[in-house]
Amino acid sequence: MDYFNYKAGKLFAEDVDIEKIAESVGTPVYIYSKATILDHFEKIKKAFAELDTTICYSIKACGNINILKILADFGSGFDIVSGGELYRAAQAGADMKKVVFAGAGKTDQEITAALKAQIGYFNIESEAELENLIALAEQAGVKTKAALRVNPDVDPKTHKHITTGTKETKFGVDIERAEKVFAQYGKNDYVNLCAIHVHLGSGGKTIDPYREAVERILPLIEKLRGKGFKIEALDLGGGYGADYQTDTVPSAADYADGIVPLLKDKNLKLILEPGKSIVANAGILLTKVLYLKQGGRKKFVIVDAGMNDLIRPCLYDAFHFIWPVKVEEKFTHLRRTEKLDIKGLEFVDIVGPICEGTDFFAKDRAIPPVKRGDLLAIFTAGAYGFTMASNYNARPLSAEVLVDGKNFKVIRKRQTYKDLIALEK
Repeated sequence: MDYFNYKAGKLFAEDVDIEKIAESVGTPVYIYSKATILDHFEKIKKAFAELDTTICYSIKACGNINILKILADFGSGFDIVSGGELYRAAQAGADMKKVVFAGAGKTDQEITAALKAQIGYFNIESEAELENLIALAEQAGVKTKAALRVNPDVDPKTHKHITTGTKETKFGVDIERAEKVFAQYGKNDYVNLCAIHVHLGSGGKTIDPYREAVERILPLIEKLRGKGFKIEALDLGGGYGADYQTDTVPSAADYADGIVPLLKDKNLKLILEPGKSIVANAGILLTKVLYLKQGGRKKFVIVDAGMNDLIRPCLYDAFHFIWPVKVEEKFTHLRRTEKLDIKGLEFVDIVGPICEGTDFFAKDRAIPPVKRGDLLAIFTAGAYGFTMASNYNARPLSAEVLVDGKNFKVIRKRQTYKDLIALEK
């Protein structure tokens, strides 16, 4: 699952003692494992090797340029959703032909920059966007490729805020409208509409919705080909699950077992946009216990990380396994799961210092007893952790650290108070 493990009661990231990182960098801090990132990337690559597959890592999941460089060096393309992510990809040395640009509200400036960069595909979300892309491409004298995002009306049964493949979302067009879009815009001189894009959302925990989406899209592709449109690629987006709890989602091989047989002999390139499934388990958020507080029957563990550092629990009701960095040996061999029945644990609410009632990481969670100054690891925080962080309550953004074997380095310095107001002067 990842390279965060306990040795003699102490948590290590690969071969680095987590306590040493805290002593050197302070808390809160995001810590990433290079070995985990590459392991997850390679598993996806191997699983889909039977098809002509391009893996486009989703930058929005975790966009630190040092991590992007690692992935680019290992052959990854990138899924971007903004001009800023286009810039990050370029700075990381990305092969621009392996970049796909999604998003329902691309600005003219962002589109023009992507045209100039000669990216692989624009993922088109609406007729209006496609009209604009054609006009801007003609104005720039640049030819490009595009994939129409089609909603197959498949529900991955995940949180409503991260479901995007049903009809009633702001993304893409209904499958019934897709043929009309191709008929009206599929043959122009500047934008080659030659691919279909499908994205069901994030947090998928079963293979069935992805298989169902492919089964619904393939007849559309055959119809379009029958009408003279050359459909060369199918972009299945991302959303593949990550193990927030031990062994709760399909593996890359499991997804491939369900998808690859459907696409064999279809003469289609496959594009995948994994983000969470590559980096979620590759990162932890390390935080320090500030205070213990009794409130009625509740016991609170107040830590120095807040919802500004990791908003997923209060935004998505997301579960993150949380455990002390240093524990008795009997507490080190366990499944990371929401419900633990182990003698010696106590039930607590783990909360941050933000002035909001929603500033929490866990409620009624069983953990070993902790005291002021202890370190807690919030696991599976590599995806949508730092990238969704903010300066709420005028809190500086935390540092980011990358572990590689026996070594670690700061890949983003902790913000200072001066940084907070630098652009206001």
